[in-house]
Amino acid sequence: MKIKAPNLLTIVGPGMLVAATGVGAGDLATGAFTGSKLGVAVLWAVVLGAGIKFLLNEGLARWQLATGTTLLEGSVAHFGRPVQWFFLGYLLIWSFFVGSALMSACGVTAHAMFPISSAQTDKIVYGLLHSAIAVVLVKLGGYRLFSKVMSLCIVVMFVVVVATAVVLKPSWGQIGAGVVVPTIPQINGEGLVWTIALIGGVGGTLTVLCYGYWIREEGRHGGRHLKTCRIDLATGYAATALFGMSMVVIGSQSGEIQGGGSTLIVNLANELQTQLGTIGPIAKWAFIVGAWGAVFSSLLGVWQSVPYLFADFWRLTRSRETAASKSAINTRSLPYQVYLFAIAVIPAAGLWTRFVTMQKLYAVIGALFIPMLAAALLILNSRARLIGQQYRNSWYTTLFLLAIIALFALAGWVKIQNTLS
Repeated sequence: MKIKAPNLLTIVGPGMLVAATGVGAGDLATGAFTGSKLGVAVLWAVVLGAGIKFLLNEGLARWQLATGTTLLEGSVAHFGRPVQWFFLGYLLIWSFFVGSALMSACGVTAHAMFPISSAQTDKIVYGLLHSAIAVVLVKLGGYRLFSKVMSLCIVVMFVVVVATAVVLKPSWGQIGAGVVVPTIPQINGEGLVWTIALIGGVGGTLTVLCYGYWIREEGRHGGRHLKTCRIDLATGYAATALFGMSMVVIGSQSGEIQGGGSTLIVNLANELQTQLGTIGPIAKWAFIVGAWGAVFSSLLGVWQSVPYLFADFWRLTRSRETAASKSAINTRSLPYQVYLFAIAVIPAAGLWTRFVTMQKLYAVIGALFIPMLAAALLILNSRARLIGQQYRNSWYTTLFLLAIIALFALAGWVKIQNTLS
């Protein structure tokens, strides 16, 4: 019996989930604001950022497929138990601030589409409503329903945002130059800061780890699936790069825009309405719907995937063994369910209150994640006795990982200095 080779549509599921989950309101705003400040000359930074996240996720998938263990399991087994507890601290802080930001972003975009009361009240009501809907979707359908809903959100967000960039009729010559010629415009001394923010903001941070759990849901085990995962990830991060570049183009065509996070996105939609004349109202609505698709898909992706990380952590605390386990984490297990409800409820406090000191602490810890992930992959995937000779890092992968550590250490330092100043 002849076995049919899988087509692209059966391969790209988890990679597109990573792409959609990694794009939140902050990433949208960073792309638009950087485009407004620096123009399309920094499009290369989006491509570089997507390429970096591809390299990190490919290394994560390679470790898991070669060893049968998640990266968290491998890190605990080979770096010691303190890594496990440090990870829990990071996970809790990250979950609170990202959960709060995503609920707020969903609330603001929903208010822009269907205002009921004041902006602040609607932000709270709609934010809580989106969180509750995400919990229901995750609990009712598990991974399969989640992936289908995410597919719809992905289509909406990518098609609308890319179409908006095209309708603005940018200079394609300048866009081509911005992609292939690395330059950093110096405007009020902020060129380097915003370029680094753009590179670091592409493709998410902690959610990179969730790819390993999604490929288990898809039944991918063993090195024979490595090529499939590479195609999957390349497609997902190519889409991420296209989306990010579209936001930079939109920002570059919109003049000076004000606000931050999701508020900036709404202001940008109003600017688009002014610029596009007769089709302005349609463009405004379409863009807000696309932005909503981006922030809700990110919220849904975080609600579904981050509890995997806590459940994996909990399993490791219950056993001193970190032996390979090819089975997907049970989404009906108590640790998964507890963290799902926790991330859906506790961060809601941020809808009412700003915690400046904790925000600074989060900025410091968050800035460390990508170089720490790169360091873990550099060490673990370079050891043939752990991963096997055929799956170990090549010399050029090793160089890239060292460059990533240096680049994101610089990005982290800049972010920390700006936050603490």
